[in-house]
Amino acid sequence: MKRIINLLTLTATLALCAAPALAQAKECTDDFKSATYKKWYDNRKDHQDIAFQAAEEYVTVCPNDDGPYGTALKKFYAAYKEASGLTTIKKQFEEAFTKKNYADQIRLGKQVVAAEPDNTAAYIIMGVAGLGDPNQLNEAAPFAKKAIEGIEAGKPFAPLFTTKDTALAYLNNAVAKAYLKSAPADAIPYFLKAAKLESDLKKNPQLYLDLANAYAEGPIAKMSEEYKAKYANQTESPESKLAVDNLNQFIDRQIDALARATALTTNPTGKKTLMDLLTGLYQDRNKATTGLDTMLAGVLNTPIPDMPTMMTLPTPPATPTPAATPAASPMPTPTPAKPPTSRP
Repeated sequence: MKRIINLLTLTATLALCAAPALAQAKECTDDFKSATYKKWYDNRKDHQDIAFQAAEEYVTVCPNDDGPYGTALKKFYAAYKEASGLTTIKKQFEEAFTKKNYADQIRLGKQVVAAEPDNTAAYIIMGVAGLGDPNQLNEAAPFAKKAIEGIEAGKPFAPLFTTKDTALAYLNNAVAKAYLKSAPADAIPYFLKAAKLESDLKKNPQLYLDLANAYAEGPIAKMSEEYKAKYANQTESPESKLAVDNLNQFIDRQIDALARATALTTNPTGKKTLMDLLTGLYQDRNKATTGLDTMLAGVLNTPIPDMPTMMTLPTPPATPTPAATPAASPMPTPTPAKPPTSRP
């Protein structure tokens, strides 16, 4: 009990001793301004942590000073705080990248590019985050596009990727995957760009399976519905035949993509599933399976086809305008004959 009383007494004594120190607030005097400014000035280059302490003390004691000293130290104080905060954010961003925390990569990356709009590395990391976590695809797509613009303009892609083509292939694939469900037709150009670039992604069967799905869910589905609405149960016409020809162009692209996915798949179960799909689609399109094996054997040795160009009916020749009939010339008015002159 005596020990507890002594401890309480000691605590009270310490509090009393500390009270005068807490009451000694610094005042914004000319001497304070000069001394604090000198401390900041002498350390602002080589010892910025000490300079920041001086600036922080100055703006606390003299918050309304807008003179030369106050202006300089307030500017330094704000810039140092911003830089320190950005440094912390960038460190957390790097940790999120290392730990493959894709949601945090996007959350923190937004703060990084807000302060550094030209930070291409941050755009790249955010852009491909959706490939690691499909839940982030939609949010990552705009940053993938921004990264594509930067790299194509000559911004660095290293050290995240070893080649420019590899960087662009993965970023285009990320944008395409984001569009695959919501706007499959818009995904096709990005998938095609990813497939044409020289990267390991070019040998990934999933890329071509996604492309085949984009054709099926995008233009093929739309054109099929339009055909049914316009030409179902009607006699074939040049317009209906043209609609079928255009539709078949896209089905041929779908078959090509599915054939590439099948040729690249090594898993026996997956390969059989894709082969069954390919056979059915090829037979529906060609009314037979003749030529399928030959196509499948050589499909990887041929360039992937571009989006087809829509065909149109030939424009009928213009009906010639008949030549105008020239107006008839007016008949001359006859001059009345003079009566004969009588002789005398």
